[in-house]
Amino acid sequence: MHPINPWRPLFQWIWNADLRSVPTAQRAVVMALRITYVVLRDLLHGQLNLRAMSLVYTTLLSLVPLLAVSFSVLKGFGVHNQIEPLLLQAFAPLGEKGHEIAERILSFVANVKVGVLGSLGLVLLMYTVISLLQKIESAFNFVWRVDRLRGFSERFSNYLSVILVGPVLVFGALGITASVTSNAFVHRLLTIEPLGAMLVELGRLLPYVLVCGAFSFLYILIPNTRVRLRAALTGGLVGGVLWQTAGWGFARFIVTSSSKYAAIYSSFAILILLLIWLYLSWLVLLLGAQVAFYVQHPQYVSLERVQLRISNRLKEHLALAVMALIGVNHYADRRPWDVDELAAYLHMPGETIARVLRILIDLGLVVETCDERSRFLPARDIGNIALVDLIAGVRAAEEDRFLAESQLSRLGPVDDLMQSIEAGIGQGLGRTSVRDLVLGLLQAEPVAATPADVTPGDDR
Repeated sequence: MHPINPWRPLFQWIWNADLRSVPTAQRAVVMALRITYVVLRDLLHGQLNLRAMSLVYTTLLSLVPLLAVSFSVLKGFGVHNQIEPLLLQAFAPLGEKGHEIAERILSFVANVKVGVLGSLGLVLLMYTVISLLQKIESAFNFVWRVDRLRGFSERFSNYLSVILVGPVLVFGALGITASVTSNAFVHRLLTIEPLGAMLVELGRLLPYVLVCGAFSFLYILIPNTRVRLRAALTGGLVGGVLWQTAGWGFARFIVTSSSKYAAIYSSFAILILLLIWLYLSWLVLLLGAQVAFYVQHPQYVSLERVQLRISNRLKEHLALAVMALIGVNHYADRRPWDVDELAAYLHMPGETIARVLRILIDLGLVVETCDERSRFLPARDIGNIALVDLIAGVRAAEEDRFLAESQLSRLGPVDDLMQSIEAGIGQGLGRTSVRDLVLGLLQAEPVAATPADVTPGDDR
């Protein structure tokens, strides 16, 4: 007999419950348990760990250049002296060693002089900073199942805002907070009970609020997709609480185990502890992003890990549909589509639509704009794009010299059958072009295919 699993009834209740027929409170609890399960499953899968480890390495290379650039920006606003308290707070879980690390990093930052670096050194400095931000975007895109980075112009503007504007906003918020807490009126309120006790408790929650807000901001800004505010706030709340809790736990670990690490690693112990803390910080940030992804896309919350596989039939169907929608907006002089709008309109995952768009771009049928959000246009006159060429290109897509039809051994009857299939497709499509398809779509559905009718970020 198999031993009875005491968790089986709970497991069945979580995954067998029909969320459409349960009360709102119960639905929220079940969904939270499901998301917890899938996030832990993804963590055990190992990919998040690898991304976090990669970011640790990049952080070690980029931390001093990033702080040097931020220091230069903040110096113009006269608030550069506040970098040290913020850095001390970030390394607070490391205890006394954290104070030492912060001082060392600030001394390195102080030694970075643009005049001494020269033009080549300055370029390398900026490249190191941008490479960190690009690595972070790549990790977030992996969580959100987006396999392409932003276009160069969009990437440049976003990264520049993070590097230049981000520090000013952070220290501006900290300065406002400090001014409010030191205000005489606030001090008088503290003497009034129970209002004073409530304000003290709110003050203790303030670090959590700031961290959760910062995480939410990152979840909206960094991924190369549209992230809903509700999803970002939920992920930011989970990530911020986890980060603060991890800091508290790591500080206790330092108190009890730092002497053992010092005995083993000697003077390298501080570096080992720094690496562990950076790894935990990045892992928590990615876990919060994972929560935000599942909140926005609950269709991915399943007992088994969802692996999207697209059949040849669906790939051809999507290629025709995407080409037709792009052609309609171009023909009717409407705003071009982006990936999220096409995915929401066709009720397909964004990564699947992105894959089809890459095929169409490689075939020279679609081009990508350089707008802030990449949009898509026909690469040439839609009247000159024959559907038979489109289907033939899609069917042969993703073949390469290592795996191509030309490498197959010749088998007469099989080859004849394939030629008959190709000839049948050609006869069926005739000389029909994308323009004919677009005109037929406009006649059948005059108001179809307009991004204005699509709510960005709809579940699909």
